[in-house]
Amino acid sequence: MSVSYKRLWKLLIDKNMKKRDLKEAAKLSPSLMSSLKQDKSVTVNTLSRICEVLDCRIEDIMEFVPEEKKE
Repeated sequence: MSVSYKRLWKLLIDKNMKKRDLKEAAKLSPSLMSSLKQDKSVTVNTLSRICEVLDCRIEDIMEFVPEEKKE
């Protein structure tokens, strides 16, 4: 299983927010943003900070996907 943050990027579009805005509001480092863009796992703490900013639940911004469906 791997993770996908497609839901996060869609939510940003729906909320008319830029990635830069999210980075600043949630105090995310450039390396964390890079991990999110590359669908790499991040800590629950990071996901919680993002959800606080976006007023959402963790399942609204990420999902687990089987490896073969990821590509």
